[in-house]
Amino acid sequence: MASNNWWWGRTTSLDLHGCNEKLLKDPKAIKRFIKQLAKVISMKRHGPAMVEPFGSGKLKGWSAMQFIETSSIVVHCDDKGGRAFIDIFSCKRYNPKIVADFSRKFFGAKNFSLYVEERI
Repeated sequence: MASNNWWWGRTTSLDLHGCNEKLLKDPKAIKRFIKQLAKVISMKRHGPAMVEPFGSGKLKGWSAMQFIETSSIVVHCDDKGGRAFIDIFSCKRYNPKIVADFSRKFFGAKNFSLYVEERI
């Protein structure tokens, strides 16, 4: 077991349900979300966000990745199911509740699940 004296980082996984489907399929909105989220949690973005359409059929949607100086923000949007999946890993501390609150409001989610893991 690792020592609790060494904290490496935090992983947050957020599942949003009942989102505004227009936002989930708008690459400009997804880029705007990432930019604003990074600012809200005081993370410095490294380079531009990559936003690309991926998948096919029921698994088709937009995915995005933003390097931050302390790791990354990843977003997967399912416009057909009205869902967004957001993952953040950072060795700089941030508040997962702020991530959930901001993301839920931005995408208009009706429900969400938040998972947080401390990496040691």
